[in-house]
Amino acid sequence: MCLILLAIKSHPVYKLVFAANRDEYYDRPTAAAGFWDKRPDILGGRDLRAGGTWFGITKKGRIAAVTNYRDPASLKSHAPSRGELVSDFLAGEEKPEEYLARMDLKAGSYNGFNLIVGTKDQLYWYSNRGNGTHCLVPGIYGMSNHLLDTPWPKVSQGKAALEEILSEQRVPSPAAFFKILLDRSIPSDDSLPDTGVGLEWERILSSIFIASPSYGTRSSAILLIDQHDRVTFMERTHISNQDHNEEVVFEFPIEN
Repeated sequence: MCLILLAIKSHPVYKLVFAANRDEYYDRPTAAAGFWDKRPDILGGRDLRAGGTWFGITKKGRIAAVTNYRDPASLKSHAPSRGELVSDFLAGEEKPEEYLARMDLKAGSYNGFNLIVGTKDQLYWYSNRGNGTHCLVPGIYGMSNHLLDTPWPKVSQGKAALEEILSEQRVPSPAAFFKILLDRSIPSDDSLPDTGVGLEWERILSSIFIASPSYGTRSSAILLIDQHDRVTFMERTHISNQDHNEEVVFEFPIEN
């Protein structure tokens, strides 16, 4: 993912809300969200080039998501895929703290990343550009291609929009969440970060929904878990732009 908006125990109906966009080159082969053939307990999209995923949940309520940390000066050309950090957690049985402690030993071999892992009741954030593992308390969070809650315009804008929806609507519609994720507004140049990609690309990457000739938002996903542990997972796969998309919806109760 390249934008994750997250609300933990911040709504009377939903204990957990994820709203997230995955940004990627259009020519990178990808499978839309679904239950995996060889692991039918895992729900998520698939990166068909490296085999991992960027966001997923299991039938028992294990959850994981990753974003890249934008730092082109430190890129390793032969680093392992960061998508395996998500798929390995989803496929495993370790407690989140144990998984992150083990992963911390090899985190330096990856390019920069932010990782959220946990369960329906407790999530953790870790970055190999940050400072240790952090248990996420109830609240509203945002994360793009820097550290958690770094106030880039798209992060601040997305968090504010999510908070408004959750404070005003007892049962928010999926359309309200997708509306946040489809926002193409570009902030002013003086509010943009300088991550080493040049001003033109900072502008392109600054909107919540990204569109360019070669790179952009490939999919938008909504994950809702209500107070009775019922899951709703929706994903829209975008065909070049937000006007053409395919949508899948999955609903299931979390297994004890």
